[in-house]
Amino acid sequence: MKVFVTGVAGQLGHDVMNELAKRGIEGVGSDIAPAYAGIKDESAVVTMPYVSLDITDGAAVEKAIEEIHPDAVIHCAAWTAVDMAEDDDKVAKVRAVNAGGTQNIANAAKKIDAKMLYLSTDYVFNGQGTTPWDPDCRDYQPLNVYGQTKLEGELAVANTLSKYFIVRIAWVFGLNGKNFIKTMLNVGKTHDTVRVVDDQIGTPTYTYDLARLLVDMIMSDKYGYYHATNEGGYISWYDFTCEIYRQAGYSTKVVPVTTEEYGLSKAKRPFNSRLDKSKLVRNGFTPLPTWQDALNRYLDELKNAGDKINN
Repeated sequence: MKVFVTGVAGQLGHDVMNELAKRGIEGVGSDIAPAYAGIKDESAVVTMPYVSLDITDGAAVEKAIEEIHPDAVIHCAAWTAVDMAEDDDKVAKVRAVNAGGTQNIANAAKKIDAKMLYLSTDYVFNGQGTTPWDPDCRDYQPLNVYGQTKLEGELAVANTLSKYFIVRIAWVFGLNGKNFIKTMLNVGKTHDTVRVVDDQIGTPTYTYDLARLLVDMIMSDKYGYYHATNEGGYISWYDFTCEIYRQAGYSTKVVPVTTEEYGLSKAKRPFNSRLDKSKLVRNGFTPLPTWQDALNRYLDELKNAGDKINN
């Protein structure tokens, strides 16, 4: 089997390529940079084939995918700068990447009859209430430009292909890139006290664990919509920060505040990011480990990668 992976310079794409390599599956990675621009380690992502590709260029996407002729495409590439997406001069670019780029990938996959797996987000929902969102729920009410364009990407895939997986994730963290954990560790080093919102509820997703699940999916024909985050229960960003500092050995005090007290960001954030993952088990997929366990392994990974964490 051959798998084409977009966005390999990001957190998830990097880990997907490594997971493919561990299983002996042929993978071809792509991103917009002329050469691979992720972390330089001994992982397979720097030795497996790499193709520079602008997914907003439909002709280039079609040419690349036809030449590579993969059996499956895992589409990790996206515009993920949520607040920047709200800028008037960025909206068209965000839509070109998240919606238009995804449509280009879907068109090319259809032409060669390849499976496609598209990564989406809890942001396609309105973030209200307390009930976990079902993966087959179609009550879409995105709160911001990022969520709207990711929804448009979902629809592009579903309306173009029959052999597709749409996997919504939330609160993502991995080695290759910026994320909430790295930010809080850096802040905790220089501040005695941090304020963190406690009224936005969800579950973190470790890209290392998620990559395993995505490869399991792409090897199957159990198509459809799924939700995938780590197990371990629903928490707030405040709860997550407390556990980050506890496991990292920080003495930084964490003060819970409401979203309103914290101050409004450019993009509205969902209060309810609870994702119902029971469909994974029903369809025979192995759930991700608990987020507490994932955090422990991730902090070790940061240390092994050379990041300096005060203990």
